[in-house]
Order: sequence, then structure tokens, then C-alpha cells
Amino acid sequence: MLYGQEHVKRYEETDGAEGYLFGPLDAEILILTTVGRKSGLERKNALIFREVDGAYAIVSSDGGAAAHPGWHFNLEADPNVKVQIKADRFAARARVATDEERARIWPLMTEVWPDYDNYTKKTDRQIPIVLLERQ
Repeated sequence: MLYGQEHVKRYEETDGAEGYLFGPLDAEILILTTVGRKSGLERKNALIFREVDGAYAIVSSDGGAAAHPGWHFNLEADPNVKVQIKADRFAARARVATDEERARIWPLMTEVWPDYDNYTKKTDRQIPIVLLERQ
């Protein structure tokens, strides 16, 4: 199974032929590119997603860590991101889902990655859902 930057590399090299499906439930993966809020450099992450109402939902879980993942802080600083889904590369604008959207989308995300529910037990923070809206 691919992880981290090796996952990103293989996904990009093969337009998702390798790395698009992940884990025992074949969760779909996209590549999110943000700009580092401190470095100004592009940062890429392979993330589970689900298409919801024309946007792409991702979860800022970091496995239930005490803080949001670095990419989340990057997109809060600059919500203009790049996304790759298989061979489709496009610009998007990121925003945190409202409480109402989160309540509706959370069960959809746990269908594809049930461990999200376990991650909520590891942290006191509310794990955000981020919506990527194609530009």
C-alpha cells in the first residue's frame, strides 16, 4: 500500500492508475496541492475524498491528532488550491464545511473510511470537513 510522498509520486506519474483506490474499502484518493503558509512552497497530499453536491469533500483528521494537519492550515491561509483526480487536474477553492454541511457529509465520509469515527475519540477537537469547489 502506498503512503505519504511515495503515494503522491506514483499517483502523479500514473494519473491515478496507481494510488487512486486505497485501503480495504477502495476509498478514492485525490492529490491536494496547497501553498505552504510559511515556506511559500507547494505541498502535496494524497487524501481520501468523496464527491458531494458538485464539490469534493476531504477530512482534516490527521488520524485524530490534537491539531489539524498542516495542509489544513495552508488552505486556511490561501484557499486557492490545485486538485488532481486521476488525470483530471484543476484549480479549486477550499472552504471548511458549515456545521450543517458537516452533519450531513460526515456519515458519507465514514462510509468510505470508517476509521474517521475512531479518530474523533482520539481528540478533543472537532474534525473539520473541507469542501474543494472547482474553479
